[in-house]
Amino acid sequence: MKLTLGRARGPLSALALTLAAIAAFVTPAGAATAPSAAEGARTAAVGRGWNDYSCKPSAAHPRPVVLVHGTFGNSVDNWLGLAPYLVARGYCVFSFDYGQLPGVPLFHGLGPIADSAKQLSAYVDRVLAATGAPKTDLVGHSQGGMMPRQYLRFLGGAAKVGALVGIAPDNHGTTLNGLTKLLDYFPGAADAIHGATPGLTDQVAGSDFLNRLNAGGDTVPGVRYTVIASKYDEVVTPYRSQFLNGPDVHNVLLQSLCPVDLSEHLAIGLTDRLAFHETANALDPAHATPTTCFS
Repeated sequence: MKLTLGRARGPLSALALTLAAIAAFVTPAGAATAPSAAEGARTAAVGRGWNDYSCKPSAAHPRPVVLVHGTFGNSVDNWLGLAPYLVARGYCVFSFDYGQLPGVPLFHGLGPIADSAKQLSAYVDRVLAATGAPKTDLVGHSQGGMMPRQYLRFLGGAAKVGALVGIAPDNHGTTLNGLTKLLDYFPGAADAIHGATPGLTDQVAGSDFLNRLNAGGDTVPGVRYTVIASKYDEVVTPYRSQFLNGPDVHNVLLQSLCPVDLSEHLAIGLTDRLAFHETANALDPAHATPTTCFS
């Protein structure tokens, strides 16, 4: 499917489909959090050793970890589970906000993904300068697992990154269980959504952005890739579209490790301990341990 996106038309249908897109992509992250509370969360995160720019990587974990939130997420709420998990295991952990829209607090990842990748590039440079490390590792949820590939392929990121771990990443876009096909019948709605929130339409399977990103292969040399997916993902569909092809790729389906794991798109990134364990394995494969239902 190819989207032709231009000036907005058809405001009523555009509004309806914008609301549908928001309902499909939105996470509970920050949904009930006022700006002042968000600032408090950031302060508390630093107090727990997360986003602590005085942190120096250890010999055991020489690369700092940069966490990349998903669509409608932010640098704190998306990582209230995984960030402390990694800090407790001795990692220097950092997170940042990207894809902000003017006048839209808390809910980020909505701007053009190519621009978001430039924000990631600048943030990685900041982390490397603060920590003195030559490379970082990236861990992202949803869009945050896919967007770094733009940085790796087109912005020189491969020289600065050891590993990319994507948790429920939309590497080849999403069909939203077929709902995105409706955009073919309402071109005005597609234009309006793209004009308002280009980060959403960039993630639709067949978008111009994804066609450019995936042309010539899924990976770049020198980076280890891990994808952690759930067959119950209702946002990035079909779920196997999350998987990558290429050298140094490890694709993980949670249900192959624990058949009774029922995590869907949000839970796999926010609370799933198996996904956390597989993330730790991907960051330190030399000391990986088996992931089971009891990990």
